[in-house]
Amino acid sequence: MMDHEKTLALGNHIIEKLKSVFDPEIPVNIYDLGLIYNISIDEKSVAHITMTLTAPNCPVAESLPQEIKETVISIEGIDDCEVEITFDPPWTKDMMSEEAMLDLGFL
Repeated sequence: MMDHEKTLALGNHIIEKLKSVFDPEIPVNIYDLGLIYNISIDEKSVAHITMTLTAPNCPVAESLPQEIKETVISIEGIDDCEVEITFDPPWTKDMMSEEAMLDLGFL
């Protein structure tokens, strides 16, 4: 079983990497947009990411999870990544970070 500090460090590294992935329609990264609901890492070094999209018919519904998977498995210490898409709860702009809201002129 992975120790807590290693898991925390890997989780923070995943967040850092996810901040390099952008929604093609909105000039803000997917993490600050609030699209990432949960990140966990199991004992087999598999990252499990639960995320949503800004809309169910989002044009990147198929390519974005693959891009996330490729980005996350490039991290040393992560052997695989499973991305699950959910629309519960549905995404709203209230889920964005303050930085994202500033970037988009909502604040």
